[in-house]
Amino acid sequence: MMTMVFAVEEINSNSSLLPGVKLGYWIVDSCDHVHTSLHALFSLVSHSKAANVTEERMEKGTQCETLPSCLAGSPVSAVIGLASSSPTRAAAHTLGPFDLPLVSYFATCTCLTDKHMYPSFLRTVPSDLFQVRGLVQLVTFLGWLWVGTIGTTDDYSHYGIQEFSNQFRQQGGCLAFHLTIPKSPTAAEIQDMADRLQSSTAQVVVVFATEGQLLDLLSEVNGTLGFSFPGVRIPGLKEFLLNVRPSPRPGMEFVNMFWEELFGCRLKFKRAGSKENEVDTMNISPVCTGLEDLRYTDSSYTDVSQVRISYNVYKAVYAIAHALHTLLNCDSAAHSKGMCEKHKSFSSRRLLHHLKTVNFTNQFEEKVYFDSNGEPVPLYDIINWQKDSKGQIRFVKVGSYDGSAPLKQQLQIEKNTIVWTNGQSQVPVSQCTAPCPPGSRQARRPGEPHCCFDCLPCAEGEISNQSGSTECMKCPEYHWSDKDKVKCVAGVEEFLSFYDTMGIILVTLTLLGVVLTTIITSVFHRFRSTPIVKANNSEISFLLLLSLKLCFLCSLVFIGQPSVWSCRLRQVAFGISFVLCLSCLLVKTIVVLLAFRANVPGTRAPKLFGPSQQRTLILCTTAPQVCLCAGWLSGAPPFPFRNPNYQASTGKIVVECKEPWPPGFYLVLSYIGLLAFLCLLLAYLGRKLPDTFNEAKLITFSMLIFWAVWISFIPAYVSSPGKFTVAVEVFAILASSFGLLLCIFVPKCYIILLRPERNIKKGMTGKYIR
Repeated sequence: MMTMVFAVEEINSNSSLLPGVKLGYWIVDSCDHVHTSLHALFSLVSHSKAANVTEERMEKGTQCETLPSCLAGSPVSAVIGLASSSPTRAAAHTLGPFDLPLVSYFATCTCLTDKHMYPSFLRTVPSDLFQVRGLVQLVTFLGWLWVGTIGTTDDYSHYGIQEFSNQFRQQGGCLAFHLTIPKSPTAAEIQDMADRLQSSTAQVVVVFATEGQLLDLLSEVNGTLGFSFPGVRIPGLKEFLLNVRPSPRPGMEFVNMFWEELFGCRLKFKRAGSKENEVDTMNISPVCTGLEDLRYTDSSYTDVSQVRISYNVYKAVYAIAHALHTLLNCDSAAHSKGMCEKHKSFSSRRLLHHLKTVNFTNQFEEKVYFDSNGEPVPLYDIINWQKDSKGQIRFVKVGSYDGSAPLKQQLQIEKNTIVWTNGQSQVPVSQCTAPCPPGSRQARRPGEPHCCFDCLPCAEGEISNQSGSTECMKCPEYHWSDKDKVKCVAGVEEFLSFYDTMGIILVTLTLLGVVLTTIITSVFHRFRSTPIVKANNSEISFLLLLSLKLCFLCSLVFIGQPSVWSCRLRQVAFGISFVLCLSCLLVKTIVVLLAFRANVPGTRAPKLFGPSQQRTLILCTTAPQVCLCAGWLSGAPPFPFRNPNYQASTGKIVVECKEPWPPGFYLVLSYIGLLAFLCLLLAYLGRKLPDTFNEAKLITFSMLIFWAVWISFIPAYVSSPGKFTVAVEVFAILASSFGLLLCIFVPKCYIILLRPERNIKKGMTGKYIR
């Protein structure tokens, strides 16, 4: 209030601003209440109060002797006020239709931006919209996404918290609770709110209230940051304030009340019979002399080193003065003596127009102007409420906010200068749930804000490499998550290698089979003229040995890293080698059966199934498998494939041959099974033929081993993982090949090498007697 008086008197003594024009004022108390504010407003703008206005102005040295000599037909050209948003809304709504300017120095509600509802309202304090934006930036900058809110019952609090909540949620924040401070809270209510604050998991509270409404609560809870208006030191203001003295004159009631409050005394010139006097007679306070010295007091009144709200009042007065200066053509060179046209009639609408377009730089190098919504430049200081050594609260600037700057440059804060609760320098942590560590993700709890969640580990093959991840990322193809699920590592390729223990064993068995087959072939070739070799067509025996050698060798194609050629060759070599082997056995079985039918009179079967017919049968039974394999390779050939399916269990990528047409493999296997079944069936039929060396028995036994191996192979092949699938197939190939080799040829080699006396025709026909 006294700053406004100071500004008016400063302008009146300034010859360059409104020369020849003196400003006056009339101060009324709104009591921060809507109805009282409207009552005061009506008395302020009413023409019925013109005489009082004139008297007040005369007492303040405005030299306004009669009403017509004042500027305009109304006693009031503009109104400065009010402090709170709710009374200001009522006043602005009332003055709007009359275009009477209302300039507020502290009403910040965003609702007052509506120019349709409040066309004559302007303010020197930024809207809550900028304060909210700054608060959201400040809260998120400090890493607080779980906060509570406290407000009052006025519009400032209501609209401020509503806008803050909306913007805060857009930035990913959550509200833990909301408390409303009553108009006149009791000590119990203050304590209850403090208890609720302390018991909440939210360690940060955003408050929309004035200082007076917070003092009692903040005495319980310290470590506060606040947005305040920029402070300046107004030259001459302190001396002006210190020269104020109480007086019995009308209009000095505020000063008198302040004086008694500050010095703890009572003024003796109060009117007798007043209520105040009755109270004072019961008071033991000393009598005020009116000469007490304000210089020796310590209060917010005398501390004007950095005035903030008062500076907004100061700017409001100067803005109106500059608008009047422009309106009255005070800078017109044509006007005589450089004086304003103070007798020029004007309307409130014209003054409002010039006030909206005012633009000047004050003595503090700050540009003062209003935007299209009547808003000033949104500048704030960020203030930290700190306790000094005496336990007194002091305000320390720790940053600033400029809403007109680029987004990333709006907030400037020095965290190391902030003193938090209990004197701590570490930024408090406010969170419903601690951020999930790397390797896990957030899982929201049903029915709770998204800031409250559980942490679940990432699934196999997924990672999260930073704290607070909401989702786990899948690793690229052929990569896998490490044990901590924080990074993807290239999968280790696995295949049946020649250097694995299993691979070495299988290669050894393969070479053993090839060597053994070669030895048997050499023995048979050395004794090829003996009866046991010549029996049943020795040519087929050599072809059978060759096919068995191929069966052994084809297993080598299954070992080692799969390639295009090995994938195509392995199943073809396996299928054709075994079909050739079984075709030979089928022919030998048929030959055995027909040989014993030769003694039957009139039969010509042995003659009709000679060597040429035997070769033809072998060719005919092998040809379907060759055609099937050729069609399979031309239509859908197997190819190398990196199978990641086993990464979850082993962490390895199995390099295998993928068969795009699985029926091809099973058809090859089925045809082998068909020939094996025919061999077994025919050999079983000839098992009791009267021959000392009955080869049908040997073929029957070898086929039983063959079937046992491959029947066991199918479930083992299907259920074996990774490289063990290939190992099972190689083992089946080797086992069945050894079974055929040992069962059919070892007994013959035994006779050739160890019992040569039996290697005669009689020994073969059963006529040899031991």
